[in-house]
Amino acid sequence: MLIKIYEENPNSKLIARVINILKEGGIIIYPTDTVYAMGCDALNVRAVEKICKIKGINPQKSNLSIICPNLSNISEYAKVSNSVFKLMKRNLPGPFTFILNATNNLPKIYKNRKEVGFRIPDNKIALALVQEMGNPILTTSVRDKDDFMEYSTDPELMEEEYGNIVETVIDGGYGGLKPSTIVDCTGEEIKIVRQGKGNLKE
Repeated sequence: MLIKIYEENPNSKLIARVINILKEGGIIIYPTDTVYAMGCDALNVRAVEKICKIKGINPQKSNLSIICPNLSNISEYAKVSNSVFKLMKRNLPGPFTFILNATNNLPKIYKNRKEVGFRIPDNKIALALVQEMGNPILTTSVRDKDDFMEYSTDPELMEEEYGNIVETVIDGGYGGLKPSTIVDCTGEEIKIVRQGKGNLKE
């Protein structure tokens, strides 16, 4: 099912419709400030397992990322030092994934690696979803193995590709092909693991 939502003014009824899908354990494809992503309620273990199966991800070996509505929400699920908090405040919302040490508030499926990626994308649709739902959203890029394919920028083509696997695809306009910049904040030194769309303000 394809749902058209305009980023500049997301329709609250359509947002609520998508949130109902997420609360029922459904999988969605939605726009971010970088590439389109596949997502679910991050606290619904069955939904997380379903996404991992679709993407061929082993949650025990892969870093999982979640979208939060704000920095205080991130602090509920991750251990954040003052310096890292200030760093995130300078760069979020924005095209970054910050790898942080997880707290015990996340389900066990996340805890095997003890590290989780956190995002606050600069996209009104993604932020409206996570703000209204009240739970973080698991996020993983829509791509073919290691490559971002042309169809991963076009919602209608993604609906053709994944329509029988996910519950809905949000058409928020054409997406990008450049992923987020990944910043590892789990050690003493902050490291850029992958340089993507975002240029970190240190």
